[in-house]
Amino acid sequence: MNGGGATPQIQPTAAAAGHGLSVEGLTKRFAGGDVAAVNGVSFSIPVGTITTLLGPSGSGKSTILRLIAGLEHPDAGRIVIGGVEGTTLSPQKRGVGFVFQSYALFPHMTVRRNIAFGLKVRKVPQAEINRQVDDLLTAVELAGYGDRYPGQLSGGQRQRVAFARALAIAPKILLLDEPFGALDAQVRLSLRQWLRRFHEERAHAPGVAPVTTLLVTHDQEEAMELSDCVVVMNEGKVAQMGAPQEIYDRPASPFVASFVGGANLLRGHIRDGRATVGAFAVAVPQGEKPEEGAEVHGFVRPHDVKLTKAEDEAPAVSVARVERLALMGAYVKVTLRLPDGGTLVVELGKAEIAALGIVEGDRVLADLQGAKIFVGDYSI
Repeated sequence: MNGGGATPQIQPTAAAAGHGLSVEGLTKRFAGGDVAAVNGVSFSIPVGTITTLLGPSGSGKSTILRLIAGLEHPDAGRIVIGGVEGTTLSPQKRGVGFVFQSYALFPHMTVRRNIAFGLKVRKVPQAEINRQVDDLLTAVELAGYGDRYPGQLSGGQRQRVAFARALAIAPKILLLDEPFGALDAQVRLSLRQWLRRFHEERAHAPGVAPVTTLLVTHDQEEAMELSDCVVVMNEGKVAQMGAPQEIYDRPASPFVASFVGGANLLRGHIRDGRATVGAFAVAVPQGEKPEEGAEVHGFVRPHDVKLTKAEDEAPAVSVARVERLALMGAYVKVTLRLPDGGTLVVELGKAEIAALGIVEGDRVLADLQGAKIFVGDYSI
């Protein structure tokens, strides 16, 4: 759903009650800001799923999380948590757990006491606290670590303690603000796998409520691997919402096409009913009949480009030159110099490069039929 303007009056919706979380027309301006940090944002999250807010810095992701948690108050819009109106509730009454990038653990408390903190504030009996903490330590794979202090744990272990503390209060919604951002690549990967596994186990565990999670990240790989649904944000609005593969394969706008997946951008015009971008002619989207000469933007992902070695007699206007080959582990990054002086980045497997037999300086033909074409004058 695309974000629009502020919505002063919003009536309850049946759809909101059927989801773990719904936000409708959410808008927030900060003092001195010329543009709304969050501008008419609407989306819903089914119970038990992981939804990710993905976007560049300043797109409104963390502000949305803080609005849902009650740490900021919206200027307009509605927040419905588990079918219950939560827009004006205090943070303590919203039923949300919050995990920060910085862990925010109490360094002077043991792991057990950190996890138990929210339960003690709620005056849960000690025997029940002990049982729940034991269960959570097992769930986050830290059984036996309860008597250690945060300073005695690795970064990944501390973050799992933060997850356990957030889950201890049995939240309706788990809010994660860049929870893996401070960790090294291997630990991030391990924790992503753990979170996905934890979600699936809770979804099928008898007598245990599933966890509904809203994650904020700018890491595209993280969003694609973890999420059931991705909400792409740009300038305080929803640019596109859908399953990860839908976002990747069918971007709804030039911004989404350029932001998700690291696509090459090629500019051109309509010539004889086709999009001519540089030396390439690509079919326009089905159903569109743009005017001759209309401006177009083409986006093609590096792994969607097919290369063949150019014959000697191939006209120079259609031939690219291999400027650089860079081995990137399992694949080779090929930088092409196009006839118009522009560049095109291609990714091919090592075996494919060997079969083609291309080296730096070779002339090649590039097939861009996998390009996504947008007709019109867009600001990227």
